[in-house]
Amino acid sequence: MQNSISTPLANLHFPCFPGLRNLRLMACWCAVASVLISGSALAQTPGAAATPQVAPAATTSGLPDMTRIAAKLAPSVVNISVRGVRKVSTVGSTADDALAADADAAGPGGGSGDDAVLREFLKRFQQRFGALPPQLSLPVRGEGSGFIVRADGLILTNAHVVSDADEVVVKLTDRREFLAKVLGSDKLTDIAVLKIDAKNLPSVSLAPPRPLQVGEWVLAIGSPFGFESTVTAGVISATRRALPGDGSVPFIQTDAAINPGNSGGPLINMAGEVIGINAQIFTLSGGSQGVSFAIPMDVANRVAQQIVATGKVRHAKLGVGVQEVDQLLAESFRMPRPTGALVSEVTPAGAAARAGLQVGDVVLVANGQKISHAGDLSALVSLAQPRDRLELTVWRHGATVMLQTSMDDSKPEPLKTDSAPAATAIERLGLSVRVLKPDEQRGGDGLQGLVIEKVSGVAERAGVQAGDLLLAINTEVVTTPEQVRVCAGRPGRSMALLVLRDGARLFVPLRLG
Repeated sequence: MQNSISTPLANLHFPCFPGLRNLRLMACWCAVASVLISGSALAQTPGAAATPQVAPAATTSGLPDMTRIAAKLAPSVVNISVRGVRKVSTVGSTADDALAADADAAGPGGGSGDDAVLREFLKRFQQRFGALPPQLSLPVRGEGSGFIVRADGLILTNAHVVSDADEVVVKLTDRREFLAKVLGSDKLTDIAVLKIDAKNLPSVSLAPPRPLQVGEWVLAIGSPFGFESTVTAGVISATRRALPGDGSVPFIQTDAAINPGNSGGPLINMAGEVIGINAQIFTLSGGSQGVSFAIPMDVANRVAQQIVATGKVRHAKLGVGVQEVDQLLAESFRMPRPTGALVSEVTPAGAAARAGLQVGDVVLVANGQKISHAGDLSALVSLAQPRDRLELTVWRHGATVMLQTSMDDSKPEPLKTDSAPAATAIERLGLSVRVLKPDEQRGGDGLQGLVIEKVSGVAERAGVQAGDLLLAINTEVVTTPEQVRVCAGRPGRSMALLVLRDGARLFVPLRLG
């Protein structure tokens, strides 16, 4: 399967129900808070409460004693509850289509078991009562975990835990509650940083960067299904695991029980250090089945430091599509064994093209790091900074070739364009419209109209959206603001606007009173 180096994090949170036959990758909806992040941006403030030092777990009958670790770190783990509003488009041909499209666009936090119930409700509503408004605003509630990384109230969690949240409440183990400010989040790596107004809080220690060993004992603390300060244990099952549709993070795989509500909580080693942030599970049932994934702490630390410093995160982009090399492909390219990332696409004028990378090349080494799988290259690039140098060793025509380039920004600054024509306000309709710019003209298919810049009043209540293309009022085609003004001045208690939205035409009725 092809992985794009610049592809944003895919939506990995799917509704899960008992009896579901297909394996589902699910973002664990709920988090735990508290981890002390080293480095200049997240270093502990002077005079703050000291991070508890935990002695390595002693063994009893060959098994580690985790009681001291759990007792020391549990106060640093928090429960996070969120409330907000999620806008759902109903423009699809059916409620199923509309909600499915909305869930796809929602990001890692989008979609839940409630979507299936809502989808069925909307479907039955349409069958009985007819069409729905173009857009519905639905309340969002969720819980997660997080951990305190600095004694002055800095908290790490998953981005999907606080997605679409208007209000974020952090609850400590002593039952105090605080309204939290979201300093920033990064959907690509699923990391978010929160801040609460508190001092002298217990915080966790972060493990120094080092290779993790498969078989190491680990424990997780979080709020599965709302049960706060729950401790589970297991081992590291695998490292640098790439998940389907998500090659940006080299996940830690563990068999420690992780369930909905654990998202954002810490994964801890036997030295009492946080090595990862619990994020996702593979499941048939919606609960833990021994296959869970955590974001490595070195990845989370780099992202968090950028958020604290600037409020946003920048990622590099190489401009290639890559896929795994299996035995048959290795034989086709005369490779001694299957390894590396096979280049299947090169973006014109991108960083890879400037380096001379070609379709059919196999990347074996990047900046001195061996590339065993396609996901290794994806993770290395996405966690780098724009303009970072990248040195590649590639396999081409039976021999190795050395290439180098400077990486691009995954979100480049938008190009400056001619300013848009001034918008004209039509107060009676609650619209502000403007003519199309030359590069927006749809002359090829004869489609003309007016861009709706702002909505308010009756138009907003009816579900008209900024960005819609106004084609006609009732049955009269409109191509100038003056035509709209004339139509709006006519007597009548209602008016129908024909708009184009996401490639679909629909009439939106306005009640003018």
